[in-house]
Amino acid sequence: MKKVFMTIGVLVMVGMVVGVLAQADTTGVVTASVTVQNIAVSLNRANFAYGSIPANSASSTITLWGGLGMIATNDGSLANFDIYGANTGTGASGNGWDLATATTTADNYKHRFCVGNAAACPNIQSPTQYTSLTTSTQVLQASVASLATVTFQLTMHTPNPSTKFTEQSAAVTVQASAP
Repeated sequence: MKKVFMTIGVLVMVGMVVGVLAQADTTGVVTASVTVQNIAVSLNRANFAYGSIPANSASSTITLWGGLGMIATNDGSLANFDIYGANTGTGASGNGWDLATATTTADNYKHRFCVGNAAACPNIQSPTQYTSLTTSTQVLQASVASLATVTFQLTMHTPNPSTKFTEQSAAVTVQASAP
């Protein structure tokens, strides 16, 4: 009987040694680094007025500031600058105008942009120099470096005809987005 207990005791000891060896852990450390992007844009002019424009006519930022235009500055990390327009007021069905690519429908106006100064954007009627704004984002300038600036011009074409003769405020939004 002693032999049986001794054999069982030896087997238990061997089992404990094997069990302890099988439960051994190893660990490793992984260090992950991250830099938060700072996506930011500022404009040199928050508000301006084209002034009074007759129906079926146009005005631009070129005439307002001697061709200097609007200046967007990247106040953060590398970014794309996007641009989009909006209807004025509640749109043509209400007290405003609808943003469109043509002005031949009553109370539809056209707002367009061109990247550059007056020398780069001299002809405000040119469809190859100016791009019509829409209510969806469009690229103003891609991959703008930190602290870099983008100069652009705006031009507004009034409706033909217009049934609204009150002042209209046409918002143009410039936003920075991750490239």
